[in-house]
Amino acid sequence: MKKVVVIGATGTLGRAVVAELKTRHEVIEVGATRGAYQVDSTNPASIEKLFPQTGKVDAIVTTIGKVHFGPLPDMTVDQFWVGLRDKLMGQINVVLLAQRYLNDGGSFTLTSGILADEPIREGASATSVNLALEGFVRGAAIELPRGIRINLVSPTVLEESMEAYAPYFRGFEPVSAARAALAYSRSVEGAQTGRVYRVGY
Repeated sequence: MKKVVVIGATGTLGRAVVAELKTRHEVIEVGATRGAYQVDSTNPASIEKLFPQTGKVDAIVTTIGKVHFGPLPDMTVDQFWVGLRDKLMGQINVVLLAQRYLNDGGSFTLTSGILADEPIREGASATSVNLALEGFVRGAAIELPRGIRINLVSPTVLEESMEAYAPYFRGFEPVSAARAALAYSRSVEGAQTGRVYRVGY
């Protein structure tokens, strides 16, 4: 049994990941405003406050991140920064600051998405952020010490999110959050590092 922190545990995907992992592991649920603990991943001080409370863990999963959807010709610099600050740096902040709280041989599992490979109109920010996360994971995998692994899960649009996102994803075949959650188990419980696990495409 591993001790696993799931950051983003109260979201649609996060809840499915918690449900998948907690049948076999001790799962610590962390949300932005709910969960056993709260953290603002865009704020390094908030991350540094969280992990002394949880203690050493075997795995850290992040299912977090906002990006701005909108027409590129109208997008402001501040709007583009939303994804860079939240989804990209929010997850990178966790890796940079929490690695010392991972036990030897522990793992990080981050989250990107299908727009890294399948750009859509009004999705330039999401495509940029998702590809940057893939680059970070590949680069970090060869440098993390003490046998620490890092992987990335890249799901297609979730069935549970189609009501909100359907106009952006016409023609895409959604997957359930429960199916996407299986890839997180593969990362947490497996032996691979530097991998991108694509779900549903």
